[in-house]
Amino acid sequence: MTRAWLAALLLIAGPLRADPAALPVLEVPAELKLQAEYAVDGMPAGNLSGLAWCGDALWAVSDREDDRLYRLTPAANVLRAEAERFSAPPVVDNGLPWGLRTRTWLVNQFRGGDLDFEGLSCDAAGNRYLVSEAHVAVLKLAPAANAGEWLPLSPGVIRQARASGMLLHFNALLEGIAIDPQGERLWLAAERERRGLLVLHKKQAQWACTGGCVLLSEGGSQPGPAGYDLPAQPRDFSDLAFFAGKLFSLERQAYRICRRKPASGEVERCWSFAAEALQEARRYGSQAYGMAEGLSLDEKGAWIGLDSGTHTRNDGETRPIVWRFAAPAGGWSAAK
Repeated sequence: MTRAWLAALLLIAGPLRADPAALPVLEVPAELKLQAEYAVDGMPAGNLSGLAWCGDALWAVSDREDDRLYRLTPAANVLRAEAERFSAPPVVDNGLPWGLRTRTWLVNQFRGGDLDFEGLSCDAAGNRYLVSEAHVAVLKLAPAANAGEWLPLSPGVIRQARASGMLLHFNALLEGIAIDPQGERLWLAAERERRGLLVLHKKQAQWACTGGCVLLSEGGSQPGPAGYDLPAQPRDFSDLAFFAGKLFSLERQAYRICRRKPASGEVERCWSFAAEALQEARRYGSQAYGMAEGLSLDEKGAWIGLDSGTHTRNDGETRPIVWRFAAPAGGWSAAK
């Protein structure tokens, strides 16, 4: 009887000392190396909210301007922004609740940018795709056109996203976009509370959900990078990029870029830019949140754009900032 009770007690209590090999190993993201830092001249409204390499140049968009993109050209230690104007037709009702649409409209009348463009991506043909957070819509601009057209997105996108807990809160709607080179697959990032990834496929005249629109939906908080006195913030996405067959997410609260599987959104590997971003001279006052809003990748590195808003950096800089990071050792496709 004594032995039976002892055996039962051991089963309930478990081993007194855990096997180290059985403990989960938390990967510490490798730090990216900063190659150059540029202030952006010529964006009077500031608020850089998206980046993409299109053709032979880097392009940017501001979430305070509904009628232009900016071509960025290096000049000394700055990027000169040259505006390319376009027009957008009226947005068709997409099924967002009236209260959410009304609140967004009222705020945008005050701060500027009714369409609230939060991301930019390009396909191999040179078409530009801009995601509107305010309307949960995507505007397509052909290379030689000065007028855009709204993509006919499946009505299931908003319905499925909201059923998964996304797109429920003001100013926490769509924040990133990526298109594949063929212009046939489109990914959208829901910003936060809950954050998530959506995917659509081009089917003749419409962009449809194939097997469901939602790839990923995540809630909860994201702790700040280790070693920095930053409070936890809601998990977020601030931009997406598609490169070399993989989807990459910009995660500003974690100060990192993550490579993900395009079909599921599952994380494969992450790289940090915290060591450069959180240097004292590059901080914005009592900064408690990330500024990184735009992401573009190529074989040699990454471009990350910062939306400084109305904040002044500790070194006195008030213009938007673009960083150029070198690609990690082994490239963006490296296993480890």
